[in-house]
Formats: sequence, structure tokens, C-alpha cells
Amino acid sequence: KPIISERSMDDMAERKYTFEVDLKANKTEIKKAAEKIFGVEVEKVTTMRVRGKFKRMGAHIGKRPDRKKAIIKLTPESKGIEFFEGM
Repeated sequence: KPIISERSMDDMAERKYTFEVDLKANKTEIKKAAEKIFGVEVEKVTTMRVRGKFKRMGAHIGKRPDRKKAIIKLTPESKGIEFFEGM
């Protein structure tokens, strides 16, 4: 799913789009999926694992789930991703 934040909106000017992906997905799988789903040409994929934070509700301690973010950079001649165009 797409990640909508202030930083991800600023990166769109550089043709970079941010998504939350499966923890087990690697860069080549992410690249192939983006090219197939959105019909774009991907130049580079950067991934990062984000650990879930520990949260408290009174005496009870819980943990948010871990997640993986992928930043997809498109080639200069590729069209943009329509999903982000109206944002």
C-alpha cells in the first residue's frame, strides 16, 4: 500500500514513490510488481525495515508490527503513477 507522508510527497518531485511491502519481498520482486501493476519503468528500488514501536496502555505493554518500506525511483522517460497524481 502507498505511504502518504510529507516526505513521500516531497520525493514525488524526484519521481520517487513510497510503498509498504511484504517483509519477505526483495528488490527484484518489488520492481517486477511495480512495473506490472502500474505499467512504469523502474530505475531503482530502495528498501528499509522499520521496527514496530513498543506502546503502553497503563500496565500493559504491546508492540506495533514490523514493516518494510520500499522507495521506487522511476526512469526519466517513464510515465508517473496515476494513484499519486491527485495528491
